[in-house]
This record gives sequence, structure tokens and C-alpha cells, in this order.
Amino acid sequence: MVLLQAFVPNTNPLGHQWLSALVALIPIVCMLVTLGALRWKAYWAGLASWALAVVVAIVFFSMPVTMVLSTSVQGFLYGLLPIGWILLAAIWMYQVTVISGRFDDLRRTFFLISDDPRVLGILIAFCFGGLLEALAGFGAPVAIAAAMLIAIGFGKLRAAVTALVANTVPVAFGAVGLPVAQAAKVAGIPVTDVAPVTARICAILCLVVPFLMLGIMDGKKGIRQCWPFGLFVGFVFGAVKWIVAGTSLYSLTEVFAAVISVALGMLFLRFWKPKGGREAAERIGIAMDESIETEPVRRQEIVVSDLNASRIVMALLPYLLVIVIFALAALPGIKSLLAGGDVKMHWPLLSELRNSAGGASSHVTYTWPWLSTPGFLLAIVAILVGIIYRVPAGKLFGELWVTLKKMRFSFVTIGLVVALAYVMGDSGQTLALGLWIAGAGAVYPFLAPVLGWIGTYVTGSDTSANILFSGLQVGVAEHINATTTLGAVGMKGLLVGSGAAGGVVGKMISPQSLTVAATAIGLVGGESVILRKVFKYSVLLLVLMCILAGLMSTPVLSWLLP
Repeated sequence: MVLLQAFVPNTNPLGHQWLSALVALIPIVCMLVTLGALRWKAYWAGLASWALAVVVAIVFFSMPVTMVLSTSVQGFLYGLLPIGWILLAAIWMYQVTVISGRFDDLRRTFFLISDDPRVLGILIAFCFGGLLEALAGFGAPVAIAAAMLIAIGFGKLRAAVTALVANTVPVAFGAVGLPVAQAAKVAGIPVTDVAPVTARICAILCLVVPFLMLGIMDGKKGIRQCWPFGLFVGFVFGAVKWIVAGTSLYSLTEVFAAVISVALGMLFLRFWKPKGGREAAERIGIAMDESIETEPVRRQEIVVSDLNASRIVMALLPYLLVIVIFALAALPGIKSLLAGGDVKMHWPLLSELRNSAGGASSHVTYTWPWLSTPGFLLAIVAILVGIIYRVPAGKLFGELWVTLKKMRFSFVTIGLVVALAYVMGDSGQTLALGLWIAGAGAVYPFLAPVLGWIGTYVTGSDTSANILFSGLQVGVAEHINATTTLGAVGMKGLLVGSGAAGGVVGKMISPQSLTVAATAIGLVGGESVILRKVFKYSVLLLVLMCILAGLMSTPVLSWLLP
């Protein structure tokens, strides 16, 4: 008796692509409705959506039950390690700064740069968050940036929404350029054809995101009073992205963009000062939703006269260590050494699982990322900070245990969401959606970013979305390039690059990101409220991106392409 039979995902099991796509939408709609409209707890929404994905996979896509359950277990485990581990380590590091008493110094240090919290919000969430995305990714930028915003007086929900919206344009080149590198690899085209397209689309959005942030932070007054700074930082960040992504240093695009933006932003503040900062400091602490923000932040007088160079350095130390350790870990020799600690294994009951092309699925094996994950590096930072701050070992690791207990439901949520993504991907549901959208023909360039948006929403990772859809983007390009002036090479670069760009605006509404944000600000279970706050920004940026990508396929904006 044959226990295992080869399973190749059928991307059109119902004979009509639109109907197969409609069925594949069921788990996604369930997540959006239960989390956004019905306001379920995130783990219940995740459980219900995963259960529906399982039913759809078995009943409509004919995936064997054993494979569905096995890939679910692998996805759940991946949600814990590395994703959950990264989040735990990031929050642990933050908590160490709190219990040591140094976090108050950090809060006051920011006010040496400017006394306007809206300016600081852009520097922290947009610029510094971009640097963290470049080095780490996986939710760490949102977790750390949100915590830092709270430290300077932001209300919890306002901090989370600001950090999520800021964590968009840097995502495509996060984790040292991994998303665009994987997009090019899967598509079988040079990364030099993909990276510049992605960067230029995101660079134009850099002119929009700071204004959205100002609106979130302080409404129309924030935009009216701080637009020069938002425009300047957005222009610098975008211009650096545009330039660096077209060079051999494309993997360091966000590093250069973040560092140069901070440096020039601080220089800009020497010649321009915002108005209304004191009044804004009162408003940013006001609760955005009193149903979950039961303790509004009260503005406190910030005294910086007793800060000296030593205290400032010590306050900034954890984040300087993050930059140094992640930069060292990105060096080829050290990166290989850390990767040597990973352990690969054949995953049970998935040996006959195939991808849509008939080759072995990437989930046939599983890698235990013991040392190569950003979580390991963040844990090292937390321990070093504890030692330097002279936090007793019992108190240091006791805080880790307390944090772990607080995050138990967040871990369950992340695990369920990744399990959902694995089931939808391995059964063919996600590709069924993609193929339906790809059937748009000559107008498809206007829709190419939507695939990245959907893929990142489902998987929580722009890299995963690119791996999933970049091959499809190339296939569509080969069919429609004759109807455009770009030619085959230009159309391939445009569709793959715009798909990678589309993923960055799907990141903020991904259930994984929502859970990271809710956990980081201490509002576990508030994912539904956060989703309702950020969804409109995600859709707005997606529409702008679709218009840009579509017009780039025509003479109107084709001159923007490399």
C-alpha cells in the first residue's frame, strides 16, 4: 500500500480560474472579517482562518490530509522560530533598558535633537526603523520603534500605527536586500533588472509616507506645521534609494538611506524649527481608541540639563550595539559561520510534496536556525546590555521569563498565521489567486503590485511573497511584452520589481505584523483595532503604487525605468 503519493498543487481545481480564486479567497476573507469587523481575538481569528484553509485545501484542492496537517505543523513551528523568537528577543532587550532605568535617559536624549515629537517620530520610526529593517527585519523594526515612540510620549495605539506605516518603503530591501535578491533569483533575471525598479517605485512613495505619518501623529496640524521636515526627509530617503539600488551595493540601500537621512535631517533642523511642538506633545498622548487604551499617556516636563555625554552614550548603547552586531553578522565570513550552526532535517510526511512546477517543495526540508536568526543576535545584545548596565543575572533572565509569559498568546497567533500561509501556499490556493489576477492581460502592469500585496499579507514576508509570485510575474511578462514599448527584458524587470514593491504595503496589514505591534506596545489582543486604523493607509499606498507601475509600462512614465 502506498502511504504517500506525489502531490502537485492544482492552481485551477474547479475548471474556471475565477471560481478557483474565489474559493481560495475564503481564508483571507475570514481573517479580515473576524479580525477587522467582528473584532475577534487574533488567535481565534487565526485559528478559524487556518481551519478554513485546511478545509479548502482538502475538499477543493485535493491535498492529502497528512500533508495538510504536516505542513501546518511546520508553518506553526516557523512562526515560533525564528519569527516569535525575534519578537521575544527584541522586547526583552527593550525591557532590560526599562528595568535598568536607562530608558528614561534615552527618552530625554531624543529631545536634544528636537523638542517636537512629530519630528522625532519621523526620525525614529521612518529613518531608524528603516535601518533596523535593513539589518534585521522580521518585525523587529516595528517592535523597537513603537516602544521608542511610547518613550517620548506617544499614546500606545498611535505609536503602533505610526511604526507600521513607517515600516513600508524600507521592506523591499530589508534583511540586507534579501527580498529583491530572491525575487530576481526566482524570476531567473539579473538583480540589476529588479532592484532599481523596486527602489524607484518605493522612492516615489517616500514622498508620501512621512505626510501620512504626520497625519497619524497630529492630524492636519501636524502636516501643516511639519511638512517641510517630512518632505525633506522623504526626498533624501527616496533619492538615496534611487541611486544606491542601481549600483552593486543594492543590498545596502536601506542602510545608506537611513543613515544619510538622519544625518541630513539633523542638519536641516539647525536651519528650520517646527512650530507648535509643545502643544503637539500634549496631543500625541491622547488615546486613539479608549476601548483598549485605558491608560492615556500624560505629557511630562522633559529636563535635559543633567544629561551628559556619558549618560547619552549609555542610553543609546543598546541601539548602537544592534547596528554594530547586525553589521558584523552581515559580513560574509561571520554570516557563513553563523549559518554553519543551522541544522537541516527532512520534514516527515512531506517528501512527496511538489511545487507548481513539479519540483520538490522547499518545505520538504526544514532548517532549525539556531544562530543565523536575528533573534539570536538580539538576544546577544540584550545580554550585553544587561551586563554593561549591571543588571543582576537573576533579574535579567527573570525579565525574559516574564516577557515570555506575556507573549504566549502572541506566539500562538503568529504560529497559526504562518500555518495558514503554508497551507494556502502548498495546496495551490495562493497561486490560484495570483493566476486569476494575472489574467488581466495588457492592463496587468497596473495590477502587478497587488500580487506582492496579497502575498505579503498572507505570508507576512515580502521575501516569501517574491518567492511565491516572481516566477508568475515573469510568465505574464513574456505574454504581454509584445503589446508594450518596453520589450521582454524591460517588462520582466517592471513586473517582478513592482511585485516586490507591492509587498511593502501589504506588510502593515499582515496578521504577523499586527501581532508584533500589539505585543510591543503592551496591547495584546488589540490587533483588530490596529488593523482598522492601518488598512486605509495600506490600500491608499497600494493604489498609488499600481498607478505608478501601470504608467511605467506606457510612454507616460517609462522614462523612469533604468
